[in-house]
Amino acid sequence: MPDNNVGMTSGKRVAIIGGGLAGCECALALAKAGVCVRLFEMRPEKSSPAHTGADLAELVCSNSLRSEELTTAIGILKMEMRELDSLVMQAADATRIPAGKALAVDRAGFARFITKLVEAEPNIEVVRQEVQSLDAPELVGFDAIVVAAGPLASDALAASLALATTIEGGQRLYFYDAIAPIISRDSVNLDIAFWGSRYRPEEDDYLNCPMTEAQYDAFLEALMAAEKVAPHDFEKEIHFEGCLPVEEMAERGRLTLCFGPLKPVGLPNPRTGEEAFAVVQLRAENAEKTAFNLVGFQTKLKYPEQERVFRMIPGLENAEFLRLGSIHRNTFVDAPAVLNDELALKSRPGVHLAGQITGVEGYLESAACGLWVGLLLAAKLSTGASLTPPPNITALGALLGHLRATPSKRFQPSNAHFGLMPELNRRAGKKIRKELYGQRAREAFGAWLAERNGQ
Repeated sequence: MPDNNVGMTSGKRVAIIGGGLAGCECALALAKAGVCVRLFEMRPEKSSPAHTGADLAELVCSNSLRSEELTTAIGILKMEMRELDSLVMQAADATRIPAGKALAVDRAGFARFITKLVEAEPNIEVVRQEVQSLDAPELVGFDAIVVAAGPLASDALAASLALATTIEGGQRLYFYDAIAPIISRDSVNLDIAFWGSRYRPEEDDYLNCPMTEAQYDAFLEALMAAEKVAPHDFEKEIHFEGCLPVEEMAERGRLTLCFGPLKPVGLPNPRTGEEAFAVVQLRAENAEKTAFNLVGFQTKLKYPEQERVFRMIPGLENAEFLRLGSIHRNTFVDAPAVLNDELALKSRPGVHLAGQITGVEGYLESAACGLWVGLLLAAKLSTGASLTPPPNITALGALLGHLRATPSKRFQPSNAHFGLMPELNRRAGKKIRKELYGQRAREAFGAWLAERNGQ
């Protein structure tokens, strides 16, 4: 049995499984409170189907953290996380790159920033080792355990978690998530593609590839006919609605993509002054703008098919693919049924879950969940105090409320959105309604934070 005292200081001790956004956020929140943390990360000794490097908090899908506007729930969540001294928001602000109204980051710089900060924290010991079971000897002797293994938990750990969440036949749920391709900027035909953000033609945050109706229809036909990666026989295919593969969206109707990721509104071609029938947007992946992500093109097409079909997009005829899209399993639990109010397993109260494995969806939502579990455990272990969550009219409170909702037959992962919050109970136009949701959330969070800090 390993010596769990090596490299640790005295006081309360927590083991965290998983060095992703949620695990790192949780670890730093605990460490700041004087709680000693041992953070287990299996990479690089063992990798997942989607990760490519060894840094902590690697972003495996988009490099966008979405809208900064305070008329969106995700914008409000960013504000709340900054107020709580979020590690992820600190890293995002330090490594951000232009992306219009969105907050996007330099993918590699973001992971390096977090890795350096976490490894330099004296109350955190990073152990590069796979934990295969909730009963592993590496976890003996800790005051609490946090499973933040993310949606790509190893098969062994997922099996152990499945046993711990078995209720009337089992509560292990899963769905498929898809990753969009990345291409080299130098391979984009700038005689066809043009720079500009939606409604902001003067900006150069995005490259835009316009399509005529005939080009769109030909692309759509090829996309739907292309060969796709098939799921294993023993797995049922379930996709999260907020991150559907582009080919699945295409199958929902001829114009579905035109009203989704290929929406041309607000993107007039500067060469003609007119909007195209459809527009494919490319978003910068790094500060140097040498690599671009195909926005909304999460895909389960086979690799050769991706190259063939996506090169039909005007301007991408000679596209050099730096990373092709892929499909991978996402694992999460039926949170309302198997977790208590502290996001601990009802069957094992000393084992808490954090991040996407709880049923939140998205980078920031996962990080916010990890931050919350860290703050909650820090208060409990340091002072014995309980931490009341923010009210459900805040972004964080609404997200946590989603995990504590009445158990249903089909619990689904969710991003942060105003639909998770109680209604305003007043009539207002769409734009004003969003402003009112945002204002109400900011006021409520400020009051909660002041009470929490004893101000």
